[in-house]
Amino acid sequence: MSISVVIPALDEQEAIESALGCVAAPGVERIVVDGGSTDATAERARAAGAEQVIASPPGRAVQMDAGWRVAHGEVLLFLHADTWLGPGWDSAVRGALADERVAGGAFRLRFDSGRAVYRVFERGVALRCRLGGAPYGDQALFVRRAVLEAAGGLAPVPIFEDLDLVRAIRRSGQLALLPEVAWTSVRRYEARGPVRAMARNLAAAGAYLLDVDRERVARWYRGARA
Repeated sequence: MSISVVIPALDEQEAIESALGCVAAPGVERIVVDGGSTDATAERARAAGAEQVIASPPGRAVQMDAGWRVAHGEVLLFLHADTWLGPGWDSAVRGALADERVAGGAFRLRFDSGRAVYRVFERGVALRCRLGGAPYGDQALFVRRAVLEAAGGLAPVPIFEDLDLVRAIRRSGQLALLPEVAWTSVRRYEARGPVRAMARNLAAAGAYLLDVDRERVARWYRGARA
């Protein structure tokens, strides 16, 4: 079962090599979709051995959609540039998808910080996934190609593209929550303050559930982050 890893990136020259390195494995194609970086993201991705480096308009949803459309794998895994997977991740994905009822899945989230507040966040994410089955994009979502083809790809939404993908997976079959870890950076949490950043994320997720206009939510979310 061939896997294509799609990494949407924008000004990620400091992280892109680690992201590519952690998913280097036999039978795995690595695609970096650059959204118009002003730094050396694309050059470093090529130097790190990415099988494809393509350009796209900015926006994670747009970049993810562009990436899977040029991919060759039977399975697509979407990896944030500041997220890393450990050895054996590819075997875990293939093992989950050996069950034909499984349409896709995600990894267990861990933050790359020793601060106690992040252990609390991790437990909260694990509970949310168990009770609501709603992993986010920083948990390295993976999906069968057939699911994306049936859905017509990923809509060019300004926010919540990960939750849309989870919904598409659930419409097509079961969603596997793997015990293997996806490590993600705390840089965005630290920039604003971890508690405030998590509160912002929860408020945005609530807006998604209430079907609030996405452009409006995206403007608020990015303003809060800034």
